[in-house]
Amino acid sequence: MSQFKPCTGGFGWLRGGLVSERSDDNGAHPTSSESASGKVGRDVASEQVPSKAKTVLVVATLAFMVNFWAWALLAPLAPSLAQSMRLTPVMQGLLVALPVMIGSLGRVPVGTLTDRYGARTMFPLLSLLTIAPVLVIGHFGRSMPVLLIGAILLGTGGTTFAVGVPAVNAWFPRARRGAALGIFGIGTGGTAIASFTTIPLVKALGPTAPFNTVAVALAVVAVLCWALLRDPADHVAPAESMIRRTVDTLRMSVTWQLAILYALTFGGFVAFSVYLPTYLKSAFGLDPADAAFRTAGFIVLAVLARPLGGWLSDHLSGIHVLGGCCVLAGLFAILASIELPLMPIGTVAFLCLAAVLGAGAGAVFALVGRLAPVGKVGAVTGVVGAAGGLGGFFPPLVMGSIYGAVGDYTFGLVLLAATALLCALLAYTALRRRAAE
Repeated sequence: MSQFKPCTGGFGWLRGGLVSERSDDNGAHPTSSESASGKVGRDVASEQVPSKAKTVLVVATLAFMVNFWAWALLAPLAPSLAQSMRLTPVMQGLLVALPVMIGSLGRVPVGTLTDRYGARTMFPLLSLLTIAPVLVIGHFGRSMPVLLIGAILLGTGGTTFAVGVPAVNAWFPRARRGAALGIFGIGTGGTAIASFTTIPLVKALGPTAPFNTVAVALAVVAVLCWALLRDPADHVAPAESMIRRTVDTLRMSVTWQLAILYALTFGGFVAFSVYLPTYLKSAFGLDPADAAFRTAGFIVLAVLARPLGGWLSDHLSGIHVLGGCCVLAGLFAILASIELPLMPIGTVAFLCLAAVLGAGAGAVFALVGRLAPVGKVGAVTGVVGAAGGLGGFFPPLVMGSIYGAVGDYTFGLVLLAATALLCALLAYTALRRRAAE
């Protein structure tokens, strides 16, 4: 296993030579390292990843994807539900944002619990718990109170992000974690599956079909996780209480810096994945099926860009990758705010925005894998992941409120642009200094 060799200035610790380290047979965290004068310049691609690590990555990604599929089930149906139930724009935004908020806040305790009990316990447990709200919404969601309760409980599926990150991080060598965590992030493509399949399944097989399908998928991945996931041999359950570990994590400045940046990158992705169908229908007059299909394209591109952001962070400076993505997000948000014709300028603006948000999210967790203290990756992931989810909770409410007040979305997109540029400043200043330490 290898890690970047620290140096005295700039970003040498991120892009400098690689110092060879020994790892145990399971590919877990290093127990010793060679001296600074040891072998330098070793290619990241030559790192040996044990087969068990690959199994953990594949199973964790699949479980995360299915849970995210469940988490996003309400978004494609929101326009038709708003029409049939005569919901206001704010109520429609609340319906799709509730799972995001609950799933985000739940990541804080779930990440800490994963540090203690491991992914083999937490993934099956959360997957099985998510089945209940999926079936409740699918079979009994004919009134607003039931839908709201189901939406709150559906947030359970969103907490699984804080299970998978520490599970994958523990099995991969430091110099390969950015790419591995980026691949795990493909699981966010569960939202694209929801966008692609929900309405076609309803039209073909009836209104309960997508919910029944997801419930079966959740049961399957729960069994797979229990059968195939394992913790590294050197995993030690922390002795501190969950509250103490959470407080200690919140006291670290790097936790808050990464949380703010993830609130923009992943939060922006979540916000668009749940609200873009409504935006496209209101701003450009698209029908629900067309709006859902275009949203799925946005989601797919963002998901595919996430491993690229992690990979680039392994080979270049993670700070530069992240900061550059924030700058580009601000510029493309400004372009989108002009609301030029959807074809081609509007489409290009949103697809480019998807790519830089996805790559930025991958870069954030490449930095989490490097900067989070060993044994607290789950706790840090929980807080950072919660910030990302909450970053996706407020924009739909803001956009709905702005559109309800003035009949236009421009100001909401301008706010996104300003936030992105401020995040770029944060990456290049405070986080850069922290990384250099």
